[in-house]
Amino acid sequence: MDKIKFTIEINAPREKVWSSLWEDANYRNWTSAFTEGSYAESDWNEGSKILFLTPKGAGMYSKIEKKVANEMMSFKHLGEIKDFKELPKDDKSASWSGSCENYYLKSTDNGTHLTVELDVVPEFADYFNDMFPKALKKVKEIAEG
Repeated sequence: MDKIKFTIEINAPREKVWSSLWEDANYRNWTSAFTEGSYAESDWNEGSKILFLTPKGAGMYSKIEKKVANEMMSFKHLGEIKDFKELPKDDKSASWSGSCENYYLKSTDNGTHLTVELDVVPEFADYFNDMFPKALKKVKEIAEG
């Protein structure tokens, strides 16, 4: 697996960026860059399961590995969801199961420096390199709006 990293400067305090990332309406807004109608189901607590879903019930199930409010969120991706059901691991999902997606927020003189690091299998690197900057631009618009 490869690790890719994205950063963006946002002219808003960390608390505003945090809510721009994780409050339900905001999350649905910025993740629409990946798939229109994307959403997450979770209690958003460290150690809890989280389901990343499309309106058609496809997606993945993960665990909130670490959460420090207004500072960092880490997801460990575990498996695939189809038709709203968790699928057993197969060769395809085994290639990325255990991958992490981490969000780091650091205060700056002008607001917040947001960094996202994710583990990706090579065949998805181009997709994320294309889509994540678009998604983070939406986070910036939400937080600064």
